[in-house]
Amino acid sequence: MAYKRIGHLKTVDAFRDYMTELGLDLPMDDAPLSAAEGSPLAQPIDIGGFTVGNRFAIHPMEGWDATDDGRPTDNLRRRWRHFGRSGAKLIWGGEAFAVRRDGRANPHQLYYTPGCEDDMRSLLNELLDAHTESFGPGATDDLLVGLQLTHSGRFCRPNRKDTLEPRVAYHHPLLDAKFNIAPDDDSVLWSDDEVRELIDAYITSAKMACDVGFKFVDIKHCHGYLGHEFLSAYDRPGPYGGDFAGRTRFLREICEGVRAACPDLLIGVRLSVFDRPPYKPDPEQTGDGKLGPGIPEEYDGKAYPGFGLNRDNPLELDLTEPIKLLELMRDELGVAVVNLSAGSPYYNPHIQRPAYFPPSDGYQPPEDPLVGCVRQINVVRDIKCAVPGLPIVGTAYTYFQEYVPHLAQAIVRKDWCDIIGLGRLVLSYWDLPADVLAGNELQVKKICRTFSDCTTAPRNGIVSGCYPLDDHYKKSPEMGELKDAKAELRKRLTVLNA
Repeated sequence: MAYKRIGHLKTVDAFRDYMTELGLDLPMDDAPLSAAEGSPLAQPIDIGGFTVGNRFAIHPMEGWDATDDGRPTDNLRRRWRHFGRSGAKLIWGGEAFAVRRDGRANPHQLYYTPGCEDDMRSLLNELLDAHTESFGPGATDDLLVGLQLTHSGRFCRPNRKDTLEPRVAYHHPLLDAKFNIAPDDDSVLWSDDEVRELIDAYITSAKMACDVGFKFVDIKHCHGYLGHEFLSAYDRPGPYGGDFAGRTRFLREICEGVRAACPDLLIGVRLSVFDRPPYKPDPEQTGDGKLGPGIPEEYDGKAYPGFGLNRDNPLELDLTEPIKLLELMRDELGVAVVNLSAGSPYYNPHIQRPAYFPPSDGYQPPEDPLVGCVRQINVVRDIKCAVPGLPIVGTAYTYFQEYVPHLAQAIVRKDWCDIIGLGRLVLSYWDLPADVLAGNELQVKKICRTFSDCTTAPRNGIVSGCYPLDDHYKKSPEMGELKDAKAELRKRLTVLNA
């Protein structure tokens, strides 16, 4: 069937009717409520003893726009000021911060180096100052800002945009071939001693974050990066693989080290709570300038190595271990808040980031994107019931577009999720949370339509941003580079059809 665009559904009832047509069911209010009208999104929430002023969060989003030596640029500072002006009271990490240079996902990502404290302090202060300018004196008293700590593992590109320099927890039967890693190349594998050195690097970066004024750090375990990969290292020998205790040791030792070094620093974890095998465009429907719909790559082995899925049927979810891990975070690791995502943008983006228009290295959606959004929302609801007492940030809301506030306030009211996380949407409409809570009419022309240029640009080594809707990027020299990259992709796809 042809998927309907959300912008073409002009009323809440039309949206509800389409959801029914798809066999989906979500709570949906008739109209957004302002803070003055008692919106559930305006309610404070306690996170680790800190009162967060409302139920909006901004997800971490890097932009391929730091300097080669990991320093902030004007584009990067502008993005952080927008996060401060958003009106959200939880800023989840700002963007991914590599704990070492070799852990960068791109050659223009922030990373730890001795002496970076002043840059990171000034970046944080710009966000805090922007929040104060927008919302008045004392507005930062209930604003919780963290820093996301990461190593990109399999997806490291620390030096060149076109050169992967992977470091992996184990050899993967499908991802190795997909990303050009020889199955017998053990030079890319982390040794146990190297893992311990990396854990020390996380603790060093956490100390820096605490010293410059961040209130929490996120120990990133999502989207196929190294922390996430350790969770599926079933066949890795030694202390950092194998059974559940081994596969979670990396996270456990980082949390223990951070708590010991920075007892006043809160800990969060962004987790891909379930995964799927990699997808590819259907070759029989790819060509004539177009990508085909995504199909899963075939796997004829036994016990697929994935987290949060049925290893005998990797297209089926199994939340047994994710729930066990979240209980461990709550009860033993001192994790104050989690941010639940899914999959990876590198090999199954429709699972992680449902979109009507695919990124250049993706495929046409194999299901209506609303199906993927509802899948994530329902998983968060189930986990919230199974693991009470652990504040949860939910994901996959951008695709609802005009209907984000209608859905979000109903979700929070029904206690399906504690905090609504927004990512791509705030690249074009960074002050949507403020508009919703003030009772302002939504600025429809600024609403993200999931064109995916914010992903296609960095996939081609270009700074990320909202090129269709943000004049800052639309009028930039990079806009021409992006158009050329997309035109080249269409040429390649046309050749496939010849």
